[in-house]
Amino acid sequence: MQRQQSGGYTRAVKGTAGFYADIPAFSDFVSFTDPQHYRAAPADWLVVIADIAGSTAAIEAGRYKDVNMIGAACITAVLNAIDGVDIPFVFGGDGATLLVPPQSEAPVRAALSGLQHLSENAFGLALRVGFVPVTEITARGRAVRVARFGLSAENSLAFFSGGGIELAESLIKGAADDGRYCMAASEAAGDPDLSGLSCRWEPLKSRNGIMLAVLVQALDRGPDSAGETYRTVAARVTEIVGSAPDAGNPVSDATLRFRWPPRGLALEARTAAIREPLWRARLRVLKESFFQWIANRYDLTIGPLNAKRYRTELSLNADYRRFDDTLRLVVDATETQAADIVAFLDEQHVAGRCAYGIHRSGEALMTCLVFSLEASDHLHFIDGADGGFALAARQLKAQLAAERS
Repeated sequence: MQRQQSGGYTRAVKGTAGFYADIPAFSDFVSFTDPQHYRAAPADWLVVIADIAGSTAAIEAGRYKDVNMIGAACITAVLNAIDGVDIPFVFGGDGATLLVPPQSEAPVRAALSGLQHLSENAFGLALRVGFVPVTEITARGRAVRVARFGLSAENSLAFFSGGGIELAESLIKGAADDGRYCMAASEAAGDPDLSGLSCRWEPLKSRNGIMLAVLVQALDRGPDSAGETYRTVAARVTEIVGSAPDAGNPVSDATLRFRWPPRGLALEARTAAIREPLWRARLRVLKESFFQWIANRYDLTIGPLNAKRYRTELSLNADYRRFDDTLRLVVDATETQAADIVAFLDEQHVAGRCAYGIHRSGEALMTCLVFSLEASDHLHFIDGADGGFALAARQLKAQLAAERS
């Protein structure tokens, strides 16, 4: 099947499902607030929110890699279930946000139901899933607008604005309604297809000293005021870390390390073991990762893997900057740069412009979605180690609660 690149995954585009593929990509990150980049989501589409209930407790118990893996699996399972449909999505660390057309609802529900069972039975993590129609969001006075941020010639990220994603989260989690949008786990759920999901790279050790996970929400949700707040924050962070293309990027030749056997061997094998025996999954990952280790060690091309080109593409295709009604950044910063970012955000918070959450670590985690090395069809989800976005969210939620009290 002929495929089209978008959102880190390749799909054919046909009929109404071409909504996302038809959005022109933009490449200047700081311009992500420009309304010209955004298109209103089709009225009959659905916002899908998937997240791990109790993720903070799991992370505090040292299971942050498990949490990230299930969060990325939410995206992988859906994309594999609807091959042929181009959809926008955002990785949230402990889950994901996706926007799907009505004709894809049934396979998406089946895939995520299967993932709920896998998450519970193989990982002991409860995966919460909910669906909210775009029409319900607009009826409540919010909007779902979508943009495409180009990472490379082959891959892009979806950005969401309009307040609709935040509303969908509150509806699904029951904070603003009775929880009727949540999907109950099905006893007859099948196994999700998680082909392409892997976690073979070592944690990305900061080359500057600190991996800073940052969450920012504008307090004034009016589109002009919120846009100005996010634009100011993005511009100031860029000014602090530098405007070079790789400034602040956690993924670089200096941070990429591959060992054999990979630490993520058991984790990847567990997600693959739903379709093959665990012992066979472990042997397959061992074999594949051995050749990957050799290729990276000596800059070789082995089969579809050109190690040097792949590392360059890894840096380009990392989602360390994203936006879904919340600005999410993972920044490789010096101690001074991190202090300057926090001081600036504190000034903005005191001035009533935004609420924020931060988490500091010496490393970042990378979970990979690789469908085709030959076609450069791969995307890499970034989160701070030791908790990252999930722990930064505690500070953000506390500030938001204080504003509402």
